[in-house]
Amino acid sequence: MTNGGAADRPTTPAPVPRDLGAGSEEYKERWVAWRVLVYVVVGHFLAGFIWLLFYLGAHAK
Repeated sequence: MTNGGAADRPTTPAPVPRDLGAGSEEYKERWVAWRVLVYVVVGHFLAGFIWLLFYLGAHAK
């Protein structure tokens, strides 16, 4: 028989903290720059598509 001590209970490892710098200012600035880049690229594609629609509409027979 066991005495119900700590050796009888299975131990699970403590979770590893995932601090990848998510709260740092450098991390935030980097992601803001990526978002701006994506918004600019997507905005230009959308503007080009709308321009193409107007161009094709003006030259339709």
